[in-house]
Amino acid sequence: MRTLITGGAGFIGSHLCDYFIEKGHEVLCIDNLLTGSPDNISHLIGNNRFRFIKHNVSDYIYVDGRIDNVLHFASPASPFDYLNYPIQTLKVGSLGTLNSLGLAKAKGARFLLASTSETYGDPQVHPQREDYWGHVNPVGPRGVYDEAKRFAEAMTMAYHRYHNMDTKIVRIFNTYGPKMRIKDGRALPNFMCQAIRGEDITVYGNGSQTRSFCFISDLVEGIYRLLISGENNPVNIGNPEEITILQLAEMILSLTNSKSKIVFKELPVDDPKVRQPDISKAMSLLHWEPRVSRDIGLQKTLKYFQDTLNKNK
Repeated sequence: MRTLITGGAGFIGSHLCDYFIEKGHEVLCIDNLLTGSPDNISHLIGNNRFRFIKHNVSDYIYVDGRIDNVLHFASPASPFDYLNYPIQTLKVGSLGTLNSLGLAKAKGARFLLASTSETYGDPQVHPQREDYWGHVNPVGPRGVYDEAKRFAEAMTMAYHRYHNMDTKIVRIFNTYGPKMRIKDGRALPNFMCQAIRGEDITVYGNGSQTRSFCFISDLVEGIYRLLISGENNPVNIGNPEEITILQLAEMILSLTNSKSKIVFKELPVDDPKVRQPDISKAMSLLHWEPRVSRDIGLQKTLKYFQDTLNKNK
């Protein structure tokens, strides 16, 4: 099989590159390195089943030869990134999705869109099921990401219905693990890096907002199962074990034996108060559920951040 992954040098995309290489696929990784890193794929350079193409998928995509699968993972994905790159985020969600779908259509390939739990916005239904339409502020600062992904879902379903393409949509909930960036801007890498450095741990609001964290290997396995399934409608992939942000900060303090103090800052605009996936659909259709416990996942992630920070000293 020959699989193309946009955003393949990013956190999730690079893990997908590894996974598909291990499955025996030839992998084409496309990334413009706006938020991705060459370090994430450096170990694959020289592998005769891996090819890196530096390209912005918001521009027309041309690739020689057969393509069996197109996985569209290109996009800034943390609030830090999409608030700094709002136009690029909207373009990769619209033009990038259009170009990726066009490539898949031309090659007769399966297409998988990386969507997000952010399509549910600040949800009024809890936990979130795939049939919930969401509660999104389209003109708020987070709207550039939320609406880009909602548009991308609509575009994907239009290609499925009009062109009879085999398309998949994965709604990804908070994911963590090795290869996350030091300056990612999201809670878990922020807390870990602050704790390791002995800096104050920054919690926004009072910390009562909840998230559900899924380890990267579980997510990747769920994505693969969705890709090869017969399901065309959106599927949540995430860990339903809900935790408050304050509890997460306290867990990381304990895990690192850090003397850092927790400080509280104003909650950002439209920050979701709750986030928890209903994974009934993934369990029944894909026979998938997360297997890595939070304790094990946090230990593996902590070691990665400790090693990375030590290298950067």
